[in-house]
Amino acid sequence: MHTVWKGSISFGLVNIPVKLHTATENKDIKLRQLHKECNTPISYKKVCEGCNKEVKEEDIVKAYEYAKNKFVVLDDEELENLRKENEDKAVEIIDFVKIEEIDPIYFDRSYFLSPDTTGSKAYSLLRKTLEESGKIGVAKIIIRSKEQLAIVRVYKDSLVMETIHFPDEVRDVADVPNIPSEQIVVQKELDTALMLVDQLTTEFEPTKYTDEYRTALMELIEEKKASNTVTASDKQPVPNNVTDLMTALQASLDKTKTTKKKPTTRKRATKKTS
Repeated sequence: MHTVWKGSISFGLVNIPVKLHTATENKDIKLRQLHKECNTPISYKKVCEGCNKEVKEEDIVKAYEYAKNKFVVLDDEELENLRKENEDKAVEIIDFVKIEEIDPIYFDRSYFLSPDTTGSKAYSLLRKTLEESGKIGVAKIIIRSKEQLAIVRVYKDSLVMETIHFPDEVRDVADVPNIPSEQIVVQKELDTALMLVDQLTTEFEPTKYTDEYRTALMELIEEKKASNTVTASDKQPVPNNVTDLMTALQASLDKTKTTKKKPTTRKRATKKTS
């Protein structure tokens, strides 16, 4: 399992060297966009709206737009120094709380935590402590240059870290339009609804829920493959930028060098034979 972060978690004087692994994966089926006329994949270019020309990666800088068309430019070195300044710190568990106190709207992504080489004993201690106390740890961590609020909890035999949104990242429900104010509910309707809920109540079994759309889409794709209802592009991308030109020139140059070397080799061979 790929390691996405390596560091340590501490609570009190206990320090645990750990590795972070992504706990979930996106299984969406990615569809490419083709040119209908020739079935060639469509590519997307970075174009400057002001100059109306394609921009190379090395000519792009990062900036924060603090007002309409007004920017503060931040160079890569400044951002890297800021990231390292915070990322090098160990993840410290700030508080212990009950998971029921955190509304699910705050949860973001899940990661498995595994102990590093010397961290097994401290890892087991934290796991047992969380199990016995019925609490979870609240911590901060920097992942991919972004500071994250996170919780550490027990999942089966593993510790899991789940990033959660900061309060100012959760939008105010008062801004949601057309939410009805409290209205009088007819008791008979409420009783019927509660009866329906009672009939549908069961234990949560994750394995019984599947992505039916993804399954149907893959079946359709496989059917088309089996019936040879497939398309292929008969056109190669036309070189249209400096990089492609340089690649072609370098290939030509290499080919020329190879051709020139061959006669020399044959000449030496003839001398040895005679």
